[in-house]
Amino acid sequence: MSDSDRIEAWRLMITAQRRLTDRLGEELENKFDLPLEWYDVMLHLYEQPDRHMRMHELAESLLVSRSALTRFIDKVEGAGFVERLPAYEDGRGTYVALTDAGLEAFTQAGRVHRSGILEHFGAHLTDAEVQALRTGLRRVLDGG
Repeated sequence: MSDSDRIEAWRLMITAQRRLTDRLGEELENKFDLPLEWYDVMLHLYEQPDRHMRMHELAESLLVSRSALTRFIDKVEGAGFVERLPAYEDGRGTYVALTDAGLEAFTQAGRVHRSGILEHFGAHLTDAEVQALRTGLRRVLDGG
């Protein structure tokens, strides 16, 4: 395989990611007035056993700076979907926790988001292509 083929694959991946993200974001905005970025925060919190994370851990998992996350969480907190809590272990840090309203919004939006992923992404790939994509992307992430 040539370098040109690899560059084309890279460009196709980036273009597909952007288009799919835009489309999925539009669906959440139109149906729930919920930005995709807010959904992503709620997803990360939902996946935690106690539905909360330290701010710095959330920033790392979202691949954003702490200062950017602080401003962003202000907005999500203002909507009532998350709340900040003092770290109970040492009192120095801050947790971001999913509220009951956040859990409800996440659950409703999650059904639509999952359907959108399957419709706009999964339906266009064979099982073998999905497996190859998973394997290849894991290898890229593990290498970098």
